[in-house]
This record gives sequence, structure tokens and C-alpha cells, in this order.
Amino acid sequence: MVTLGFIAEGDTEKRILVSENFKDLLKRLNLPFLETVENAGGVSNLKKDKIKSLIQIQKDRGAEKVLILTDSDGKCITSAKEEIDPNGENIVIVAVRMIEAWFLADTTAISNFFKEDYFCEMPEAIPQPYDFIRTERLRLLNSGINGKRILGQKMLYSGFSVASAAAHPNCPSAKYFLQKLETLAVGQ
Repeated sequence: MVTLGFIAEGDTEKRILVSENFKDLLKRLNLPFLETVENAGGVSNLKKDKIKSLIQIQKDRGAEKVLILTDSDGKCITSAKEEIDPNGENIVIVAVRMIEAWFLADTTAISNFFKEDYFCEMPEAIPQPYDFIRTERLRLLNSGINGKRILGQKMLYSGFSVASAAAHPNCPSAKYFLQKLETLAVGQ
């Protein structure tokens, strides 16, 4: 069995990777994983020396495969992956635009968050998903959200899961992440 280690670009990605929903998904897939997720502290730290040291930390803890979760931040997915892992030794998951697009893709969680039925047709087409969610919450509830950390926390409290985001018909990056995990599970 391959033990997985995870590196998150930032706080929101880390919150997702340490959430009970995500851990339950890994357990359902029978994928062993390290409990400790490394937080790179921003996309600039996913380059060269810093990412190498984070990968080594996970390998020293027993990870046989390291998955890195990041945003595309306007880059094409291939470029984003190559910048982080030019040799292709690890698995880089790139959320199109930003990870907050996945929140919009989880129809149940975003409906809970907005306190009404809500469906976003094209979550990964929204240029600034965090700003969009903040504006929608203000419009629908007359209540804002103060920061990405708080949004991540509230979305997890609202039931966000990667599997639900992957089920959205127009969220291919979440679907790709789930498929990668399923492939790793089958390959064991």
C-alpha cells in the first residue's frame, strides 16, 4: 500500500486536506495517508528549493507519494504543474482559477452556506471565485464573509467535500483530483 503525503498551497487548501470529509474519503478508498499536511504558505513557496524541502519532510515521515494541491492563479494547468514539479515525480493537483471554485461546485455545501438552493453552472469559469462568493453572500443574506480562511472554515462547516465538488458537471479539476485518488486506490 502506498502512503500518501499532502502539501497545500495555503490555508484554504490545508483546511480541505485535513477536514474529516477528506479523511473519510481517503479511508473509503482505503488509501493510507499521513495525518500531517504541510502548508507551503503561498504559491511562491511551491517553487524549487522550498517545495523540495516540503516534499522531503513528507517523505521522511513515510510518504511514498506526495500530492500537492494548488491554484492555477491564471496559468494553464500544465505550466502550473511544471513549475512545481518539473520532473513529474509527485502528483500536482491544480484547481482551475482558485480552490474557492470548488466551493461553488459543491451544490449542497454552497446551498447550506447561502441558506437557500443554489447552483453555479460554471464554477471554474468565474475569474475570482472568492470575491464572487463574498458578493453573492452579501446579496443573498445581507451578510459578508471576512477572509478566505473564514470562508474555508464556514464551507467545511456547511459540509463541503471534494467528492461533491467532483460530482459537479463543470468542475473538471475537482473531478481530476478524485480520479487521481481512485487510481491510486486501484493501483494498490
